[in-house]
Amino acid sequence: MYEHILVPTDGSETAEYAVDQAIDIASKYGSTVHALYVIDVDATSYSLGTEQVDRIRQGHLDEMPEVRAEADEATGYVADIASEHGLTVEEHVTAGEPARAIRKFVEDNDVDLIVMGSHGRSGLSRVILGSVTEKVLRRTRLPVLVVDAHEKDA
Repeated sequence: MYEHILVPTDGSETAEYAVDQAIDIASKYGSTVHALYVIDVDATSYSLGTEQVDRIRQGHLDEMPEVRAEADEATGYVADIASEHGLTVEEHVTAGEPARAIRKFVEDNDVDLIVMGSHGRSGLSRVILGSVTEKVLRRTRLPVLVVDAHEKDA
């Protein structure tokens, strides 16, 4: 039923809890797990210079070790958990506007299910969905499992 499960991650606690749910489902179906980290170039442009943002947009992440390390840590977390469960996992890093990059990944790959946190690092924890999650929900036709970190405390 679910051969390919996409887990967009920003390394936040909520994203990590979504990983647990994705791994549970993937274990039941023998799915391949795709961990996707999107470098938000709009948010990054405030903290980095124009030249650095251009490097990111062009995919020259090896020239940006701090950005690459953050991406590798987030996708590596997913890969480690998936590997512990004997699952096939693929790590992906891209740059752009997160919701748009997630949709593009879905279009370009054979994804059957998206499992993501209700909100990421940006902004305060809140009852409403994060803007990226909301955009993905509204603009994709795939099933999307939205996981709230507050469920973990319940």
